[in-house]
Amino acid sequence: MALRPVHVIVKAVDASAVGRFWAEALGWTAYRPGAATYVGPAGGLVWPHPVALGVDVVPVPDPKTPAKNRVHLDIATHSAAQQTELVARLRKLGATPADVGQCDVPWTVLADPEGNEFCVLEPREVYRDTGPIAAVVVDCADPRAMARFWGEAIDWAPHEVTDDHAVLRSAQGTGPYLEFLRTPGVKTAPDRVHLDLLPYPGDDKAAEVDRLRSLGATDLDVGQGDVPWTCLADPEGHEFCVLAPH
Repeated sequence: MALRPVHVIVKAVDASAVGRFWAEALGWTAYRPGAATYVGPAGGLVWPHPVALGVDVVPVPDPKTPAKNRVHLDIATHSAAQQTELVARLRKLGATPADVGQCDVPWTVLADPEGNEFCVLEPREVYRDTGPIAAVVVDCADPRAMARFWGEAIDWAPHEVTDDHAVLRSAQGTGPYLEFLRTPGVKTAPDRVHLDLLPYPGDDKAAEVDRLRSLGATDLDVGQGDVPWTCLADPEGHEFCVLAPH
């Protein structure tokens, strides 16, 4: 048994506006199947997508705190000209420069209109075929421990595991990467960005949740009430949800 990541949740006060921003950032389409705004590849709403991780922007009442998000997206580009054009276009759409202590780096750190940090990367061969989302990046204290937990939790395979950096990707070799970076500091606020995981058809959600608890996940109350998904936190406190089978 294993779960598959199906989308990235981004919390926003104005989910519609932030959803439109992310659609422009990724070159995708914003859909409104409900209160949330789902951003996915053009051509019609397909969920779960066989390759891409969609971005589901969900409305919340409270704005982001000043604390840096512990999870962010890296956006891939294929040329220096594309990187420059994309950064300029996103700034016109409401993105702002963000200082997360990056110093002199070849990528550009921005924040979306509600302050969620993300990176527009310089061209890198490793992200040549990921699609617009190069990676979901998670700050952590112990990349090796995170790789062990997430490598068991989901059906993605490890590509690199060191003391400072761990990388997983779908076993099919498609779509974005999940990366864990050793980063100073600790989690001080609820995550504004997190992953949603989905059981495969025929798998038992309750059994999957129990399996995750045995791996070190803990139950999480974010005021979700009576919902068909289960909110959990990984061993370092990063929130994620296990959805009902689709």
